[in-house]
Amino acid sequence: MEQKTVLSDKDIQPNEELIATIIGDKQLIWKQMMAYLYNNSKDISEVWKYYNDGKSWLFRSLKKKKTIFWIKVLEDTFRIAFWYPIRLESAIMESNLPDSLKIQYKEAKSFNKTRGIYIDIQDSNDLINIKKLIDFKLTNL
Repeated sequence: MEQKTVLSDKDIQPNEELIATIIGDKQLIWKQMMAYLYNNSKDISEVWKYYNDGKSWLFRSLKKKKTIFWIKVLEDTFRIAFWYPIRLESAIMESNLPDSLKIQYKEAKSFNKTRGIYIDIQDSNDLINIKKLIDFKLTNL
């Protein structure tokens, strides 16, 4: 089920307080995820940008100029997306990622020689997979 788009007003740039009111208890997962990212890498930056094609704000985490992941805020949760080059398919298939994410990657439509893995955050168990996806991304930037 597609969730309602939020953060659709281009004149209201998201901030921590606004995000907390939208994602509720998932804010703890967001904070733990970001802490993990910052504790495991240097040169991390964050960007919020409004995209007209999707009519919403998206969050992007970067290491130097390379994107680590994208986040779309949804009602009561958020969706995190990682994009990996197709050339890394065998490494992804041999990684410690759960089979469900490997299948999602393998079956995803390619875009600019990359394919995405998405997670709609449900509970703290998702944080385990997010950490694996971050580690894999940082190793393969």
